[in-house]
Amino acid sequence: MKMKAGCSQLKPAVLILVFNLCFYGSYQVTDLQICELCSGAVLNGTAVGRFCSSSAGRIEGRCCLRNDNTSDPEHIIGLDLSYCSLTHVEDLHRASTAVMIDLSLNPIVNISEAAFQGFIELNYMILPEDIFCPGGNTSWEKVEVNKGNRFCEGQKDTCNQTGQLSMNCPENSLCASYGPSFFECSCADAYHGYKCLREGEFPLLQVFAPLGASTFVISLLLWLTQRRKAEPL
Repeated sequence: MKMKAGCSQLKPAVLILVFNLCFYGSYQVTDLQICELCSGAVLNGTAVGRFCSSSAGRIEGRCCLRNDNTSDPEHIIGLDLSYCSLTHVEDLHRASTAVMIDLSLNPIVNISEAAFQGFIELNYMILPEDIFCPGGNTSWEKVEVNKGNRFCEGQKDTCNQTGQLSMNCPENSLCASYGPSFFECSCADAYHGYKCLREGEFPLLQVFAPLGASTFVISLLLWLTQRRKAEPL
């Protein structure tokens, strides 16, 4: 009996461990694929290499990785895609945690307007000189062209600097920067609903109780129906 009790107590811990390993493995396979977008690795003498070294990061292919604490998986803080023969840049969302990105020395002809949506940590970019900084010059503290490259430094907050209500968002909502020239709105405290027009706490019980009850009833009816149709052994 004691052995059975011990096993039952051990199972949840084992399941949690297996889940964490699977999640971390999935993260490694999917999110880090962008680090192998082209051959080679980040060199120590490059801008991303120096940034990675000063940030106590770890180089993995074309990425610089770091974890802020032991419980979180490593995330990308630097991405070096220079010399990758890129002509179009459309989807880099797997590197949305990057602080520095180098896209220089590529024959880029187009960068999607939404390519850097969600890159709230992005603070430094290196681009070919004929490619404009994401969001335009007004989205950056400093823009400089030098030696065939364009440098975009210091991403500006698209919202106002007070952290209060913004003209970019509906009344009763707050604005938060969401990448160069992007922003997102969230309802202020005590407001919810379409365009944050409803005042008071969101009625969780009133919304989800009927939904849960109806789901239970439908599931029960389906189970009874299938049970009747089942042939006896």
